Amino acid sequence: MVPQLDMSMNRRTFLGNSASGLGMAALASIMGSSAAGGSSIALPHAMAKAKRVIWMFQSGAPSQIDLFDHKPRLAEFHKQELPDSIRMGQRLTGMTSGQKNFPVAASKFKFAQHGECGMWLSETLPHTAKIADDICLIRSMHTEAINHDPAITFIQTGSQQPGRPSFGAWVDYGLGTMNENLPAFVVMISKSGTKGQGLLARLWGSGFLPSEHQGVKLRGVGDPVLYLSDPQGIDRAGRREMLDGLAQLNELQLAEVGDPEISARIAQYELAYRMQTSVPELMDLSGETAQTYELYGEDSKKPGTYAANCLLARRLVERGVRFIQLYHRDWDHHGGLPDRMVQQCKETDQASAALVMDLKQRGLLEDTLVIWGGEFGRTVYCQGAITDTSYGRDHHPRCFSLWMAGGGMKPGTVHGETDDYSYNIVRDPVHVHDLQATILHQLGIDHTKLTYRYQGRDFRLTDVHGNVMQSLLS
Repeated sequence: MVPQLDMSMNRRTFLGNSASGLGMAALASIMGSSAAGGSSIALPHAMAKAKRVIWMFQSGAPSQIDLFDHKPRLAEFHKQELPDSIRMGQRLTGMTSGQKNFPVAASKFKFAQHGECGMWLSETLPHTAKIADDICLIRSMHTEAINHDPAITFIQTGSQQPGRPSFGAWVDYGLGTMNENLPAFVVMISKSGTKGQGLLARLWGSGFLPSEHQGVKLRGVGDPVLYLSDPQGIDRAGRREMLDGLAQLNELQLAEVGDPEISARIAQYELAYRMQTSVPELMDLSGETAQTYELYGEDSKKPGTYAANCLLARRLVERGVRFIQLYHRDWDHHGGLPDRMVQQCKETDQASAALVMDLKQRGLLEDTLVIWGGEFGRTVYCQGAITDTSYGRDHHPRCFSLWMAGGGMKPGTVHGETDDYSYNIVRDPVHVHDLQATILHQLGIDHTKLTYRYQGRDFRLTDVHGNVMQSLLS
């Protein structure tokens, strides 16, 4: 007769052995083993056109009517009531639902054609005009979300509800890291004062994915990464000894309880140790040439500005960072739009174009996908009072504009068309999930196969939607 086994001991032994293996795998991955991604499936699924992504997210929703979507007939309709046949009873935000009238506000800015492709762009974008032949401009983006938090959460995580992994976390989970000494996913924010919509850390969080896939925020003031410096009175040798001891304790705990998050903790401590050298070197711009600063503009010399972050984005690309998320705030122009638009473009236009040009001249644009855009668009009708010199626009999810460059996108292309009021899409719509599917496709990922099982369900970035927009691809 076979003796009865101690089932609790067997279970503990099994979990301990499995957990130790998980710990070593996580540690090996973060130490630079990029042969396999973070997921359990073979990736990439296909030949990738892009190795990395830079997403220049313009938080607050730039007005497509005043930047990219030229509507000359609006001059005829200026201050006239928006026809019911155009609005078709579509829902409004709480900010304009009480308005009795919806007067059309023609753009105050002049448009002109640029590049060999003849792309129409606003006079507020003189530097973007220089890269017209390098960008793919989508004028037919649309989303279901009508307010900022659901909309930015949707485009960044694939769901209007918080809690899902961010885009960068999915990419890191799927493809893994390309460098040993920096995170695979880096986030930088400009205009971080009192203006603009708030940006919550969950926008670059890992959601239900293992926590090592969350984005690491680089700050423009003080220590670039919080808690990265050695504690007062502790030198590097002491720090190393402390981490070695802590790793041993964590391994014991891992063997005891089998929590994969302990593996992530071990890996992140090791990455943080290496970042003590790599981050200061990254942030040291003293070696950049006068020509580079001239290209990006004077603000690129000021830490924490959008221009400085764009320059750092190029440096991160050179060091093998896979996903770089830039956020610039204060595009929420419900009033005083013309003056505020000029200021925003002054802060962002030159550096955005410079990043594309800089990557191109260094041979990096071909396999770097650059994205510029916000969470939704702006209404053609004015919010509140309209004057001859000023107006404001409310949120508009029905159509907005976004551009991409490099990474296998079709350059010098305008995709999609809206009606004469830039209110409804009349040709080639692109949904948020389509955009997400297309970006993943360029990274060599089939968006239907990049999944993670959580609470009994296989989740993916695009949920059960999304189509790769082949017409955008070169």
